[in-house]
Amino acid sequence: MAAPGTAQWSSRFAFIMAAVGSSVGLGNLWRFSAEAGSNGGGAFVIIYFICVLFIGIPVLMSEYLVGRAGQASSAVMSVEDLTVQSGVSKGWASFAWIGMVAAFLIVSFYCVVAAWVLMYIPKFLFGAFEGLTPDQIASQFGTDAIGKNEDGSAIWSSHFKVFGWFTLFAAFTSFLVSRGVNRGIEATAKFLMPLFFALLAGLSIYSLYTGFNTPIILDGEQTNGGAAALGFLFTPDWGKVNIDTIRGALGQAFFSIGIGSAIMITYGSYLPRSISIPRSSIFVAMTDTAVAIIAGLAVFPIVFSHGLAVNSGAGLFFQTLPVALSNAPLVGAAFFFLAFFAAITSSISLFEPSVSYVVEKFDQSRGKASIMLGLLMWALGALCIYSPWFFGLIDGKLTSTIMLPLSGLLLVLFVGWRLKKAIYDVEAAGISQGMANLLYILIRFVAPISIGLILIFGVFETFLPELYGSIIGLGTP
Repeated sequence: MAAPGTAQWSSRFAFIMAAVGSSVGLGNLWRFSAEAGSNGGGAFVIIYFICVLFIGIPVLMSEYLVGRAGQASSAVMSVEDLTVQSGVSKGWASFAWIGMVAAFLIVSFYCVVAAWVLMYIPKFLFGAFEGLTPDQIASQFGTDAIGKNEDGSAIWSSHFKVFGWFTLFAAFTSFLVSRGVNRGIEATAKFLMPLFFALLAGLSIYSLYTGFNTPIILDGEQTNGGAAALGFLFTPDWGKVNIDTIRGALGQAFFSIGIGSAIMITYGSYLPRSISIPRSSIFVAMTDTAVAIIAGLAVFPIVFSHGLAVNSGAGLFFQTLPVALSNAPLVGAAFFFLAFFAAITSSISLFEPSVSYVVEKFDQSRGKASIMLGLLMWALGALCIYSPWFFGLIDGKLTSTIMLPLSGLLLVLFVGWRLKKAIYDVEAAGISQGMANLLYILIRFVAPISIGLILIFGVFETFLPELYGSIIGLGTP
């Protein structure tokens, strides 16, 4: 059980909203769509769903289990307590350290991306795209958000605009976390997540409705944007599947749910005994998956209806959608309000592991810990704004390539091979013994192999791209 005095979620609904809010982030709105667009559409979706079932859920369950079984409120100290209970080296707490530091680095640049989101809301509301060509609308992302001219030179006035929005968002994140588990994290999630779901459903209905009423020519045949989007998402093209497709689905299942960053260990430490960890893990993972697919239904009909690229990553949201929705400014603003809701619930979850550690380890108040760490987060984020190299280093090289998969790998090795089986059995209560045993097998054998592949392929792609290309080439039909 958690340490005496540890805060707890007030209800299962509160926990689910906070956990789903943590999982559902900006990546659900564009990373899933971009990955599906690059990897065969429906075939990618099916493989992704399989990866969530057999890898995402067991790993997520492992994090909740470690958090609740450890007699502490922070991820690091929860793992340290479990090493003592299991009679193994405290060195195993390294995965919680790696995850916590990774989450802190991520929230630093995540606040910058959230600042881009905030910048686009007034653009739609106050007619910034009126009278502009599609190229001019798309180029605004480079000039305003990235702060660069077409020749690559810096636009310092744009940097200052981003800096203002970034400072506002970072301060808001710190403030919400400073209010604590119940008055801050929980209250925010309980208010914003229902709004998020309602807005996402409404935008999906709008997108499909307008798509079905927009005739297009696709592959030489007459169809419409809605039918093209549904066919793309739900009709598998197995001929486009290769090693890279499987790796992409595996990575999306891992990163989308938010595992490997010590968030879910921290959230698990606030779980009361009345809540079933296995059932909650399944519900959170399936909700996150549903949000990603529904987001695809909101995005792809618009993309196909306007003949735009389906695989442009973050550009899908900041360049493709503004072009497509320039004549529907209220809908465009709604898309970016949706992104803001996703961003704030994710940012507070990324910030929470570090704050909870400082509060518990150094006996600091939440307010003081949030201010101190908030200033450090602000400094790192400001460096990301003015140094694209630093942004790329902590985003593309350190956190997503090395730290998150390494933390996740060590986590499942610890739970599967070093944690006392009796602790697992207690925390896995609430489901049949057969299901509990199946999940344990997945944690011990399937998850380590899968996450190990994410780590190895990620390192190869980032640091040895030519070798990675030759490996991927072997899997191309």
